[in-house]
Amino acid sequence: MEISDDLKSELIQTAQALKGSERRMFMARTVKALGPGGQRLAERELGWNRATVRKGMRELESGLTCLDATHLRGRKPVEERLPDLMHDIRDLVEAWRRNHAECRSDARAPCMSVEDVRRALIEHKGYHPDDLPSVQTIAARLRALGYRPRRSIRYLRRRRTS
Repeated sequence: MEISDDLKSELIQTAQALKGSERRMFMARTVKALGPGGQRLAERELGWNRATVRKGMRELESGLTCLDATHLRGRKPVEERLPDLMHDIRDLVEAWRRNHAECRSDARAPCMSVEDVRRALIEHKGYHPDDLPSVQTIAARLRALGYRPRRSIRYLRRRRTS
């Protein structure tokens, strides 16, 4: 069986517009309408994955929809791995501010660098260096808490030389 170019582009665009089980069901119904050899034809002519079509065929025949676990993909936020991290960061910065007079006047004053915070988390709060997030992540969490981290001397040196 041959599929016209207009029909091909329409089927491809429709499949791309759909997501998840709706897309698989559409593909399965299309392949079923193509008849015997429809899976191979759809793979060759439409670029559809035969495993996806087979999954759609099983869903169509059984009437049960397979759940996609897309919400389980990706990296978990650091707060989920280290639930006390934000509290510990706030404690460290506030303790620093109490001990340094120049930081007491303005809550948003840049008093501690991110490297200082990371070092203090390791030394005073007992975190292992491999467990802590990157310096950029710690800086983002400091900003989320309302602090402006001071720029480190290493960063300023690098910036002047470039």
